[in-house]
Order: sequence, then C-alpha cells, then structure tokens
Amino acid sequence: MTRHSNFQTGRKPRGYSDFQLDETHVAGPVPFLNPTAAHYKPTQHPEETHPPPQIERLWRSRDNRKGRHAIRVDTEALPHETGFTVPPLTRSGSTVAKMFLRMVTYVPYWDVSYLVAMSFTIGSAIFIINGFFVWLPLVDKKTEFHGEITVAGGWTGFVGATIFELGGVLLFLEAINTNHTGCFGWALETVLEKTIDDGIPRPEMNEIRPSSSRCEHHHANRKSFLREKHHHASENAHSQLDGTGYVTSSSDGSATIFWIGAIVGIPPIFNHMSQGLIDGLYWGTTILGGMGFIISSLLYTLETQSKWYLPAWHVLGWHIGIWNLIGSVGFTLCGALGPASSNSGVNYQSSLATFWGSIAFMIGSMIQWYESLQKHPVEKK
Repeated sequence: MTRHSNFQTGRKPRGYSDFQLDETHVAGPVPFLNPTAAHYKPTQHPEETHPPPQIERLWRSRDNRKGRHAIRVDTEALPHETGFTVPPLTRSGSTVAKMFLRMVTYVPYWDVSYLVAMSFTIGSAIFIINGFFVWLPLVDKKTEFHGEITVAGGWTGFVGATIFELGGVLLFLEAINTNHTGCFGWALETVLEKTIDDGIPRPEMNEIRPSSSRCEHHHANRKSFLREKHHHASENAHSQLDGTGYVTSSSDGSATIFWIGAIVGIPPIFNHMSQGLIDGLYWGTTILGGMGFIISSLLYTLETQSKWYLPAWHVLGWHIGIWNLIGSVGFTLCGALGPASSNSGVNYQSSLATFWGSIAFMIGSMIQWYESLQKHPVEKK
C-alpha cells in the first residue's frame, strides 16, 4: 500500500522520550577543565514491549550556546519491527543542498547566533576589500588610485573592525544567555499510517522530528535576545538539569582591542601621529587584538574535541575554530610586521597577511552562518 500522510494519535511511546546521562561519555579536551560534551541514552520503562529506539542525544557546550539539538542514530540497530523512521542525516547531499538554499532564503533576525555569524561574515568581507586596497597597489602600481592605501584602506579597516566589535558584543550576549537545562528539542511521536485506498489508519509507526515545544533555548524567541525561562516550552517538554559545564571564551575583549587600533587607523587620526605613536597605538593594538583572537580561536577549537590532541573533523564548530585561528594568525602577523613596513618586502608581507587572514575568517564565518541555521543535526553512529 502507498502511504498518503501521517497524522498523530495523541499518544507518545512511554519511555521513548526519556533520556538518561551516560556517565561513560562525559568528556572534555582537558581533564582539569569542565566537560564540554555528554551523551544521553534513551531509557525504557518495564511496561514497554519494544526496546527504545537506538538514538543518543548529544550535548555539546557549543551546540548548547547555538541552540542546536544534535542526535546520533544507530540505523542498523533501530527497532525496524515497529516501523521507526528518522530524518535524513545532515551530511546527506539533499540536506546540505537544502541548507545552502536556506542560507539565502531564511533570515532569523531574532536569533543571536545567526546575528553573530552574519556580523563576522560581513566584517570579513569588508576586510577582504580592505586587503585589496592595501595589498593590490604593491602588486601592480598601475591599479592604485589616489588615497587608496591610506584613505580607503583606513576607513574600510575601521568599518570592518566595528562590525567585528558588534559581533563580539553579540557573542557575549549569546554566552550569558546559554541554556543550562538538558534540552532535547526533538519529538518522539507515535503516528498512524494512512493509506490511499480506503483512508483507514493502519499499523502504528514511530518517528522522530524537530519540535519547538520541546526546546527551551532562547534562539526561537522572536521578542528578545535574552532568554526567558520556559518562554515557549510545553508542560511535557523534556528538560532536566545537567551537571555538565563547558569551556567557553568570548572574543569580545580581543575585538575591542583590535577596534582601538582600527580607530587609530582612520586617516584624520593616523596622519597626525608620530611614528612612535603609530607603532604603539596602531600596530601594538593590532598585535594584541590578533593574539586575543588566536587564544579565543584555540579555545573554541579545543571545546569541540573530546581530547586536546584529537581533531573533531565531524563537528562544524571545529572547522570554524580552525579557520578563525588561521585568520587570527594573519591579522597578528600583519601587526607584527607593521613597525618594519618601511622595508618594501616587509610591507608587502604585512599587507598580504591581512588579505589571506580575511579570507580565512570569511570561510570560518560562512561555516558559522551554516551552523546557526542547522538547529537539528542528525549523525550516524
């Protein structure tokens, strides 16, 4: 028979919506710091006739800040006799294509994690333009126009750094509004299969799907960036307090230091400063801000790993941290070479470092944009 549609019976499989912390899978990259990841396995009540579906709820500190609800499914061990269905894996080609389409058609302006990603994406794009202004004339003198390096370069650097500063403030808001409950964010439902021929409901099926009623993260709140306790959670929402902590680092401080250097680089200020002040207030703050970005990027990368020496290739946040780390090195190198920029070769490398560092930040920011829209990732065990 051909399935026509599914409709709920109002009954949920008892035990299937209960998850218990697996103490053997509470991990963190560094033993003396709080854990950054944990697994929750489904429990089963004695009256259940079938085993619970082989689904693990994955808690990660980064995902928790971003309002994401990751699950891991053992497709081979699912109770097929009950007809259990799961959403497609997030690595599948069709899901990735849908996410790319979602990036250009969906604008959740109320989601602080989305705004963070967009701030750094736009800021990175402006710094790429800035890199062209300060580096391209050194490659081909004929392309230079009047005031390109000092005026265009100075103002685009200021605008890009200002947007980075805004992103840092949003990161701070995201961090202080982190949800500290065990938010599942998925619905495990019992449904009936409806057939085309007679429209009579057929045998029960179990399926899992995203459910806003089971989420207590603030990202879905369209009224405020700040979290309102149980702002839209239903009475049946599964949210238990968990004892896991997390390592986090806001780039707000380093962005502010970097911003100070960008203010100094505005032509009306920069053109009236001595070389000593330029070396200290402009290049010095660029170096300090870049080093702050390096530390933040390292911590964000480590946060996604189960061990400090094991890369988390399968986690989007890990790739974001790595690309931001590369970008941070570029910005720091630009500042470090700056005081010796009277040498043409050093000046070339300093300007080039801004360019390739901005591209690296752009890649990381676009992955973060993708991540902010993918609230319900599904992994295969």
